Amino acid sequence: MAIKEAFHIARTGRPGPVLVDVCKDVQQAEMDFEYPKSVNLPGYHPNQNAPDSASVTHAARLLNEAKRPLIVAGQGVSIAKAEAELRQLAEMANIPVATSLLGVGTFPGTHPLAISWGGMHGEAYTNFAMQECDVMFAIGARLDDRLTGAFETFAAKAKIIHVDLDPAEMGKNITIDTPVVGDALLTLRELLPQIQPNEHPTWLAQIEEWRSESNDRDILSQETDELIAPYIMRQLWHATNEGDCTVSTDVGQHQMWEAQYFFHTKRRSLLTSGGLGTMGYGLPAAIGAQMGLPDEEVWVVAGDGGFQMTMVELSTVVQEQLPIKIIIINNGFLGMVRQWQDVFYNKRHSGTPLFNPDFVKLAEAYGIKGRSVTRKEDVMDALKAAQAHDGPYLLDFQVEEFTNVYPMVAPAKSNADMIRRPLPLMEGEN
Repeated sequence: MAIKEAFHIARTGRPGPVLVDVCKDVQQAEMDFEYPKSVNLPGYHPNQNAPDSASVTHAARLLNEAKRPLIVAGQGVSIAKAEAELRQLAEMANIPVATSLLGVGTFPGTHPLAISWGGMHGEAYTNFAMQECDVMFAIGARLDDRLTGAFETFAAKAKIIHVDLDPAEMGKNITIDTPVVGDALLTLRELLPQIQPNEHPTWLAQIEEWRSESNDRDILSQETDELIAPYIMRQLWHATNEGDCTVSTDVGQHQMWEAQYFFHTKRRSLLTSGGLGTMGYGLPAAIGAQMGLPDEEVWVVAGDGGFQMTMVELSTVVQEQLPIKIIIINNGFLGMVRQWQDVFYNKRHSGTPLFNPDFVKLAEAYGIKGRSVTRKEDVMDALKAAQAHDGPYLLDFQVEEFTNVYPMVAPAKSNADMIRRPLPLMEGEN
């Protein structure tokens, strides 16, 4: 019964992992077994119903009257399989769409109304839009501090509509004007007939102005011969026919760069550990993705630190003959922690420099082909070589050591108060 109950809990309501603790005497006992047909869990009543109609009508009125509306989509949209309805809402009312990190892929990243993802390492123009909107429609996102920055300053000019299946999320972090407890798909289906077409030209022009200024600061807009991870991520996007693949990441700087520079256009095409931030997640997640989608092109993007936490799973890759392609962003540091040490602790690097193995030789020891890349001009050729190989392939990209992820919102600071990459010097400036 416990196993059936665990699967029922894991797959209903707000989906998530369930721990089943099977004690030793039960494991050794002999008993008659009949798999139960149903479960009875007193007190467990997950909300799978349609939302309150009055709340949906009020949300529609706010969106119709808004001058600066913004949609913020989280992973709950994908869990509910509501991507098509989300896109219909955005296009009908010409509302820009931001996402959380886990919401990447819920809305096509190349769509004209897509404005990337926001929060601690989200795009600056996305954070500006969240801070300046007058109505925010947050759906399937728990509005955690990595998205919001300081709770008391988040979207302070906006009336916030929050759609979530879990009533415990309502008002937990942010004061909500219109809570809508319900399934994302059912909510959107009830909302859409009440939405009026709109244009919002002034608001969209303002966002484009912020986007243009952000692009001027972007590291890819600045000339450098250094091999840097953002360049690799953008080249990977081009190599995969502009994102026609599934990518799993570890946790750290490379995770942020992947989400910033690889535009995801397919649902659930980015597998990443958001809430818990589990280093070592990338390779095991890719194994699961490849086994579940045997015809999919699957890539791992990992850091040199996180990869070593689960690299023993290379044996599983070989054993199961999985054609997973592995990218290691090798900067010789636990990069995200090193960045914090640089920014907040006067560059005192304690416990962050790494002594790495030869990752290519390590792969070859498992019978996996590998290649080390140190030059920018060799990136695309290396990616194409990995794609052309029938089996697994490991690419060790030895990148510049001290590149930081920007923008960056410091803990307990407002999303408007970002640490940003300086604008490049113009000719004659010093």
